[in-house]
Amino acid sequence: MADAPWSLRGEAMFAWCGSRQIVVAERYETSPVGPYVALGVARVTRLGARLGLCFTTMVVDNHDRLADGRRNWGFPGEIGTLTWANVADESVLVWHERGIEVRGLARGRVFPLVAPSRFLQHRADGPVVVPVRMTGRARRARVEVRAPADDELYALRGEHRGLVVRGLATRLHVARVPAGRLWSARAPAGAPESAMVQRTVAARAASPTTKCAAATGGLHR
Repeated sequence: MADAPWSLRGEAMFAWCGSRQIVVAERYETSPVGPYVALGVARVTRLGARLGLCFTTMVVDNHDRLADGRRNWGFPGEIGTLTWANVADESVLVWHERGIEVRGLARGRVFPLVAPSRFLQHRADGPVVVPVRMTGRARRARVEVRAPADDELYALRGEHRGLVVRGLATRLHVARVPAGRLWSARAPAGAPESAMVQRTVAARAASPTTKCAAATGGLHR
């Protein structure tokens, strides 16, 4: 097990699908659980006056990342076969089991990315707020999402504005328990006990995709 906080290095693609959903494709060469590739869909949500992202769908290709992501931060997920390729200015992620592709074609100049943010998730012990910070070399991009017509992610298909980020450094901090309208500035909340995580994993195994309202347990869309 790898406890939070985590420091990761790699690259990513981000696609804004409408005003409230974001597709996030990531490839990390360095992490506490080794290299991995991930694909996630997040919704913009709020906790009181605080805005954040809630991941409702996620697939990874690393079993330790799946287990520790749930235990530390309440990330949903399943294991899948993911491949990543870079050809010149284009990055491509493929989720083979479901025939889903994310293609990002970078355009324009490189600019420094500094992006502090927060994730709002539901862990085994309840809602948590996860501070996150990302830095890297970003370029604006046209990001295309391809999905089969019978797939639940088909609604996200098409070309979207987005970013391609190389030299990405991500810091996932220890989760905090929200308090009232503002998230707690008290001591971070430790991850729940292993037995609790195992029960939650078993309960979610049949449904790796989580609706945001259910995933945040009291967080508002």
